[in-house]
Amino acid sequence: MIKGVMDWIDDRSGVRALIHEALYEKVPGGARWRYVWGSCLTFVFFTQVVTGTLLWMFYSPSAQTAWESVYYLQYHVAGGWFLRGVHHYMAQAMIVLLVLHLMQVVIDGAYKAPRELNFWFGILMMGVTLALSLTGYLLPWDQKGYWATAVATNLMAEVPLIGPALQKIVVGGVEYGHHTLTRFFALHAGVLPASLVALVVAHIYLFRKHGIHVKEPRPKRDSYFWPDQILKDAIACLAVLLAVVVLTIYFHGAPLGPPADPSNEFPARPEWYFLFLFQLLKYVPAFWGAVIIPAFLALWMFLQPFIGSSKRGHQFNVGFWWALIAGSVALTGMALSEDRANLKHGAALEEANWQAERVIEIANAEGIPPTGAVALLRQDHQNLGRRLFASHCSSCHLYNGHDGRGFPVEDSPSAADLAGFGSVEWITRLLDYDHYVSDKYFGGTKFKDGTMARKVLAKYTEEEKALLPDIARLLADGAKLPYEEPLE
Repeated sequence: MIKGVMDWIDDRSGVRALIHEALYEKVPGGARWRYVWGSCLTFVFFTQVVTGTLLWMFYSPSAQTAWESVYYLQYHVAGGWFLRGVHHYMAQAMIVLLVLHLMQVVIDGAYKAPRELNFWFGILMMGVTLALSLTGYLLPWDQKGYWATAVATNLMAEVPLIGPALQKIVVGGVEYGHHTLTRFFALHAGVLPASLVALVVAHIYLFRKHGIHVKEPRPKRDSYFWPDQILKDAIACLAVLLAVVVLTIYFHGAPLGPPADPSNEFPARPEWYFLFLFQLLKYVPAFWGAVIIPAFLALWMFLQPFIGSSKRGHQFNVGFWWALIAGSVALTGMALSEDRANLKHGAALEEANWQAERVIEIANAEGIPPTGAVALLRQDHQNLGRRLFASHCSSCHLYNGHDGRGFPVEDSPSAADLAGFGSVEWITRLLDYDHYVSDKYFGGTKFKDGTMARKVLAKYTEEEKALLPDIARLLADGAKLPYEEPLE
C-alpha cells in the first residue's frame, strides 16, 4: 500500500531521484569536519524560521503593545522564555558560523573561478543576516533596543544625497514610534527572511553545480554525503544546538530591559558583533565610519575572486581577512574595557536593570494598563523618587554616595548624605562628632567648624555619650519609618 503510494508520487514528481542526488553526492577525499559549516548554517536558519514563527504568534508590533507582548511571552507563557532565548542566541550563533564559513571558503580558495557567484551570494547572505539582527534588536521595544537602533538609523543620514530621505523612510517619519516598529517587523519577519531563502537556494544550487572544492587532494577514497558527511554534519548541528540551549538556560532566556521611553535617554550599546563599529566611530568621522569604510570593505569583498586569481593575491585576501577579524576583536575588546572603566555607564546599566525588575514586579502584581508598561514606571513612586532626588536634590545631597539613581556625582557634596535619613543609625552618627564632620554628613560644608560641632558634639561628657543611642532611638521613632521598630 505504502509502496504503491510512493510509486504514484515518484512517477509524478521524481522525488526519489531528487533525494538520491542530494544524499549520494560524492565527497572527494572522504568526509571532513571542515565541511560542516554550510549544513550548520542551514540548520540554524531553519531553527530561526521555526522559533521566529512561534514568536510571531505572540508578538504585537506597536509602540504601545510590543514590549507588553514580549513581557507576556517571557513571563506568562509556559516555555516562552526558553523559546525567545533560543531565537536570541541562535541568531548570534548564525553570525559566528557565517564568519567561520566565509573564512574557510577564503582560506581554501573556494571563492575563485568558477565559484565567484556562489561566494558573492555568501557575502550577501552575511549582509542580510546582519540586517536581520539589526531589525530584530528593536522589536522588544525596550530601552536598549530603542536607543541602539536610534544610533544605527542616525548613521543612515550620512549616506550622500539619499541619506536623510532613507532614514525617514526606515524610521517612518521624523520620530521613532509605531511606524518604526511596523517597518522593522516587516523587514525582519518578511522581506529579509524571504531574501535569505532565495540566497540560500541559489547558494546550494551553485554549490551542487560546482561540487566540493578540495584544497589539498587526500589519499583517502571518495565517499558519499550519506552517511559519512551527514553524520559529521549532524554532530556539529547538535553541538551548536546544545551550546545555544546551555546559554539560554544559563541566562534564563534573552534579556528584556525596561520599556522604551523617549524622555529617559539611555547610553545604549549595540550587540557584541557590532561593537567594533561602535568603537571605530570614536576615532573616525561618522561619514567615514558609516559610508567610506563599509563601502571599501564591500568593494574588496566582491573583488576578492579577481584579486585571489594569483598566488600573491590569494595570500593578500587571506591576510586581509585575518587582519579584519583581529582588528574587529581588538576594537570590541577596547569597547568592553572602556565600558567597564566607565562608572557612569555602569551606573546607567544598573539603573536600567533596576527599572526592568521594577516594571516587571509591578506588572506581575497589578497588570499593565491600556496606556502601556511605560506608564507603570512613570507613575511608580519608587522610580519617581529616584528621579526627583537626582534632578532636585543631588546638586547638594548624595544618596549612599551617588545621585539617587546610582550615577556618580562629580562635584563634592555640600550637604549630608541622605541614605537612611531619619533612621536610628543615621541619627546616631549625626550626633557623633567624628561622623558629623565627615564627608558623609557636613564635612563639605561650613557647619564642619560651626557651633554645633565645636561647642556641642566635641564636648560631650561620657554620661552624655552613653545617652546618645536612646536619644537617637526616640528621635527616629517620631519619623515612623517602616523599617524601624516603634518604641513601646
